[in-house]
Amino acid sequence: MGAAIEFLLANFTLNLFVIGLVVAGIAILRAPHPTRSLVIEKLFAYFLLFSIFVSYFYNFVAHVFFGDYIAKFIGWAPSPFQAEVGFASLGFAAVGLLAFFGDRGLRIAAIVGPTFFLWGAAGGHIYQMVAHNNFAPGNAGVIFWSDILIPIVGLTFLWLQRDRARGEPGRI
Repeated sequence: MGAAIEFLLANFTLNLFVIGLVVAGIAILRAPHPTRSLVIEKLFAYFLLFSIFVSYFYNFVAHVFFGDYIAKFIGWAPSPFQAEVGFASLGFAAVGLLAFFGDRGLRIAAIVGPTFFLWGAAGGHIYQMVAHNNFAPGNAGVIFWSDILIPIVGLTFLWLQRDRARGEPGRI
């Protein structure tokens, strides 16, 4: 049981993405006449809730309150910069929660900020793998791949909703 819990916590980005898909699927199935627009809206809204808000809030807690453990998981030495990463994550979480309920502008902000952060982190992971042979699970595992793929999913949702009127509130 402990190994299963550790797996779930260590791979939180993947697990939260899947939970978002499941919750969106339930919301879609509950709709009387789901349209393409509604399906995209539900998928995007719950992506924002789970893959941005909950994921970054988790990252905040992990880096600020469990920094030594997280540093070891990533394969790095503990650093005071972890708290800074944690508080930046708290900011991304706040924008993600607002975007869950918000308009297109908030959704753009909730995707663009984390995209730069995650792709920058992926570059850092690649450097660590090549230069320092760091293949720790927190550097080269699911986290590395989600650093690349989560922004692609978010940008895809923004593109799919390009027809929405600017400023139209999100509907959940």
